[in-house]
Amino acid sequence: MSVSEAVTSLIRELVDANHILFDQSVVDGFGHVSARHPERPDRFLLARSMAPALVTEKDVLEFDLDGNPVIPGGPAPYLERFIHGEIYRKRPDVMSVVHSHSPSVVPFSVVPGIKLQPVCHMCGFLSAKGTPIFEIRDFAGPGSDLLITSGKLGAALADSLGEGSAVLMRGHGSTVVASTLRQAVFRAVYTEVGARLQMEAMRLGPVTFLTEEETVGTTKTISAQYDRSWFLWLKAARNSPMSQ
Repeated sequence: MSVSEAVTSLIRELVDANHILFDQSVVDGFGHVSARHPERPDRFLLARSMAPALVTEKDVLEFDLDGNPVIPGGPAPYLERFIHGEIYRKRPDVMSVVHSHSPSVVPFSVVPGIKLQPVCHMCGFLSAKGTPIFEIRDFAGPGSDLLITSGKLGAALADSLGEGSAVLMRGHGSTVVASTLRQAVFRAVYTEVGARLQMEAMRLGPVTFLTEEETVGTTKTISAQYDRSWFLWLKAARNSPMSQ
């Protein structure tokens, strides 16, 4: 089966995204990033089940929105591929999804009354009203493993995300979405950075968060700057001992 240059190029960039997210400490042995297929909006590209830092082009698989590999009988897929498929189904505007367990974000998913909100211009994509939290107990009962392992749970997560850019997952992590792969990587990194800054600010006293208007203005300005961080992070990832 021939593969177009658009698909080949996106696969290469998806591999880079995996490596960047590891190098920036957003993912470790777990977590994953996907991209909507550039020619088939009803499909998406995602690596097989493996540590993101080790992903190569040959590890990238193609899935339908139900989370089924287009070519059956291949290597084991990620258990939580349903996160990606159901978000792509609900949100035609989304072209990339990152799911991670970055450590500064998780506390905001488990402390009632404390919302993850944007504290600086670099994380203006976060909701000024507070990032929504997906409570899996509402859909899987009190004894689940907290993982999104079915289309039903993936759809529920997509509903919790709504039209936003990020959703927290109680006791688990977060999922961010974007209109490009590079933007999704940027948002995943700065969700972690924003959470860390908010925790530091809260140690000092009451926090002044961005207004809704400021989130719009900062997001618009930063939207033209993603390549600056992308190429810096890419160089760092390629120069890291893991890539040698």
